[in-house]
Amino acid sequence: MGSKFFNKLLLVAGFASLAHAAFSAAHHRTYLRLTEQEWTSLPLDVILQTVVSLVLVIYNIIEVVGNFKEIRATVDMQQKTWDTLGNFPSFYSFNHRGRALNPGYSLDGSDAYENN
Repeated sequence: MGSKFFNKLLLVAGFASLAHAAFSAAHHRTYLRLTEQEWTSLPLDVILQTVVSLVLVIYNIIEVVGNFKEIRATVDMQQKTWDTLGNFPSFYSFNHRGRALNPGYSLDGSDAYENN
């Protein structure tokens, strides 16, 4: 639990650092325009901050999201037996009209089975 929180904290710090690097790059560009200098590239510290922040964000997103699943459906299907392949619990219906065909069924909701 603590590891997940730490990874989320590092993820937020990585995004903040990435936003700071973008702001620094825009600020550097504005500075070059004001001093009428030619723009060649960003300073090395801005480039390093961007790369380190990007690596930090990518790693912590992978850690926070959790386990990946295989893209191929056959990998998940290999562990299932033939009995479980056709099993769809969401289609089970226990309240249907076949219950009314039961001779012990009463309309007031009390079944003969409950009285036994």
